Amino acid sequence: MKLYKVWQNVRSGYDTYSDMVVCAGSAEEARSMHPGDKNYPTEDNWNDNSGTWCALPGDAYVEYLGVARGDLLKGVICTSFHAG
Repeated sequence: MKLYKVWQNVRSGYDTYSDMVVCAGSAEEARSMHPGDKNYPTEDNWNDNSGTWCALPGDAYVEYLGVARGDLLKGVICTSFHAG
């Protein structure tokens, strides 16, 4: 597993996520994660996005950070949410 920073610049302002750090097997898998999805992988957050994150996974940018610890589970590690 690897660590990735994922961010978007499509939606901004109050009550939006700007970025997250995730543990995933690939950059594409990281891009498909949603910062509000605690039980990856589910489609619910992409289908009912409520304007908190980019509408499509292809609108997210991904940066490789490094190799994850062996005991780290796949999913979202932390997010940046701009509450309003």
